[in-house]
Amino acid sequence: MNARHRALLAVVCGVAVASVYAAQPVLEPMGRDLGVPARLTGWFVATGQFGYVAGLLLLVPLGDVADRRRLIVVHLAVISVGMMLTALSSAAWQALAGLATAGVFAVVVQIAVAYAASASPPAERGRNIGVVTSGVVVGILGARVATGALAEVWGWRSVYVVLAVLALGLAALVPAVLPPDPRATSPAKYREAASSLGRLLGRRTFLTRGLIAFFLFASFGTLWSGLSTPLAAGPWQLSETQIGLFGIAGLAGALGAARAGRWADSGRATPVSGVALALLILSWAAIAQLPWSLWLLIIGIVALDFAVQAVHVSNQHVLTATCPDRLSSVIGGYMVFYSLGSALGAAATTATFTAYGWTGSSLLGSGFAVCALVVWLVVGAGSRSGTADADPVGGGRAPHPAVGTRAE
Repeated sequence: MNARHRALLAVVCGVAVASVYAAQPVLEPMGRDLGVPARLTGWFVATGQFGYVAGLLLLVPLGDVADRRRLIVVHLAVISVGMMLTALSSAAWQALAGLATAGVFAVVVQIAVAYAASASPPAERGRNIGVVTSGVVVGILGARVATGALAEVWGWRSVYVVLAVLALGLAALVPAVLPPDPRATSPAKYREAASSLGRLLGRRTFLTRGLIAFFLFASFGTLWSGLSTPLAAGPWQLSETQIGLFGIAGLAGALGAARAGRWADSGRATPVSGVALALLILSWAAIAQLPWSLWLLIIGIVALDFAVQAVHVSNQHVLTATCPDRLSSVIGGYMVFYSLGSALGAAATTATFTAYGWTGSSLLGSGFAVCALVVWLVVGAGSRSGTADADPVGGGRAPHPAVGTRAE
């Protein structure tokens, strides 16, 4: 896998995840235009998230029984349809249908990561996963910056038109640039691959990394779903576009963690996760200073997104190394924890901020980070001592640690 392939897959991930998160900065104009009360506009985001969870459970297992390159093309084409339906909607139900459709097929992210993992030699797997998954963070945070600017100039519908065009263009580009799926066709049937998701919960490594991801992204969601309200209020009273620019700080932090893949390749995925989780807790001390200092807030955002991306890459590296026969299923199952954690953070931060202000939200976010570190310290103790799962997802012997990392 060369740099061009990595870059293309990262862009695919960015566009796909942006289709789920693009509604966040434009909820107010969307609701006003489509006749949705302000208290219900959150469903524009929630619908995409619920669709994403459904896609993780229903579509991602296909990546273990079908050609992944072809699946990437189909998923992108359907995302384009969903985005265009949203852009052309004249009623709320039409927009919700488009967002749900795009959300279901946004799991192309997991297909792309599985493709990258299977196309990578063991010594480069972590690096390639790190580059490809960086597109996810760019899509989440970059959407906040671009969406605000597009909406101010051409209206909220332009955001979805641009995403539809990008997704369709990528669908045409993927078969021309990416080589065929290097993995031999699996004899497993879809039902067998889907049922393996349930069996994953019985594996120590998967459950440990999944719980870490749950609390990790709950902390992440607490920040990014709750940041706009205090910045728009006194004393800062920032505009929508100005608030969106804070996504650049997040991008800097997330992209700075690209080296986490190389650390994982050298067998340091577990200690990197521990250090990054400690940094995540410390980042909230700076983020809590939002009412008094924007510079400390920016430092905290950079640190938080660096930590989140470093742990996220390390988690996926460990899981793809220990479950090479079910790459799509294991990544999809892991991302269920990611989605549920993000939803928890988004829902909890609004209620907490209303009751206790930004100090309460900061304590909430740091609390989630502490829970993730506790899981790493307690539940992951066997992993650090070299204990690996004895039973791969599909049955049989566990892969040799040389498959990409030390036994995690």
